[in-house]
Amino acid sequence: MRTPRTRRPRPGTPGRFLAWLPDGRPADVYSAPCPSRQVLDRITDKRTALIVGCLSTGPKRYSELRTAIDGVSEKMLTQTLRSLERDGLVARTTYPTVPPKVEYQLTPLGHTLTAPLAAVRDWAERHINEVNNARLRHDFSAMPG
Repeated sequence: MRTPRTRRPRPGTPGRFLAWLPDGRPADVYSAPCPSRQVLDRITDKRTALIVGCLSTGPKRYSELRTAIDGVSEKMLTQTLRSLERDGLVARTTYPTVPPKVEYQLTPLGHTLTAPLAAVRDWAERHINEVNNARLRHDFSAMPG
């Protein structure tokens, strides 16, 4: 006889369910098949964090985003913008001009990410020296010798 499957405790926010899925189950990013895991993958992508930061000040054209986000390829910028648009975080507006003008802006849902992602970007900048020092200590201690 099989033991009924019990829900394991959630790290980070024990006992809190923030949303319920259409099938009646709670959203749980710690569960591999939960669709909230895909959303977590999207919003923790470095390009997403940078695009949301750029768009937090208002609409931008593709070329403005490309200039503002150093080191991102056109392919990855385009793919990320398309994914953000599909997820309802970014809106793409095309203006009937010659040549066509396209702008990207955060949707109301996208705006809900500005503060959390700003905190992550700020943390990375604030703690980069500590992280680099930890890496050096780790790599040095791992050297044979």
